[in-house]
Amino acid sequence: MKAIVFEKYGPPDVLQLKEVAKPIPNNNGILVKIHATTVTSGDYQYRSAPASARFLAGLFGMNMGLRNPKVKVLGSEFAGEIEAVGKDVKLFKEGDPVFGYPPYMTFGAHAEYLCMPEDGTVTAKPTNMTFEEAACVPYGALSALFFLRRGDVESAQKALIFGASGGVGNYAVQLAKHLGAEVTGVCSTRKLEMVKSLGADNVIDYTQEDFTERGETYDFILDTIGRSPIVGCNRSLNRKGFYVLTKFGFSKLLPMLWMSMTSGKNVVFGLLLKERVEDLVYIKELIEAGNIKSVIDRTYPLEQAVEAFKYVESGQKVGNVVITV
Repeated sequence: MKAIVFEKYGPPDVLQLKEVAKPIPNNNGILVKIHATTVTSGDYQYRSAPASARFLAGLFGMNMGLRNPKVKVLGSEFAGEIEAVGKDVKLFKEGDPVFGYPPYMTFGAHAEYLCMPEDGTVTAKPTNMTFEEAACVPYGALSALFFLRRGDVESAQKALIFGASGGVGNYAVQLAKHLGAEVTGVCSTRKLEMVKSLGADNVIDYTQEDFTERGETYDFILDTIGRSPIVGCNRSLNRKGFYVLTKFGFSKLLPMLWMSMTSGKNVVFGLLLKERVEDLVYIKELIEAGNIKSVIDRTYPLEQAVEAFKYVESGQKVGNVVITV
């Protein structure tokens, strides 16, 4: 089968289209013929991880080699059809349209085929979505749901999403709105209308103003890109509020710990996504009820995966970038 393979860490140009062995499902596994996948921040961060990050990952037993990558094929989410099932599989049959999320840090969706465990994070594709639209959902929506739950977002709360137009942020806006929060989305100028279309009550252009200088306070602040000012967020967060970061560098670690210890506010490092199939089923139901939609910026064929990665890493994308297989 064809797959996008990388043998060493580095820029997008380390990715190569190659022929690799087609996987075979075990007795409790399914083989998915992939129709669409995406390029997420998790994909390019793994591929370009510096030596320091790889060293720390090794200390925590994460699936990342120090010198060369343990994972050779990236791809964090997918949509496709089941081509084969193991003899003990009960939940699926050949021909079923499905979408899902491979087990944490195993990736593998940038290929023509992918094996998944029957009890993994995979379920029937939403009936009102194309394969391309469905492929955008699992990583972004499951991550957003996980972070919103960590922050205990409930009805009547005020929530701010920093990076509201991104792969996680756009679902965070929609889910927070569905949960009943008053949602403010922060993004760049050309992405404001898209964030409004997702249901945000308010939008702020971070290229024009610092939201922490407005004097507004929030019960929940989610930073999906790691660029919000910690001191300002402390000032903008209500007592007992939640400040959730999905990405952060070591320069932010001490200020975040200090904020947590001295302010009485909750600082949450959104490091690990606990993917669960019941959450994906919940998301599917929201999609079919018309409460969540996908935003696709660009679509590339598998052969142009390098160009897809370069575009995502340019910071220009609005929503999701899809790879068709």
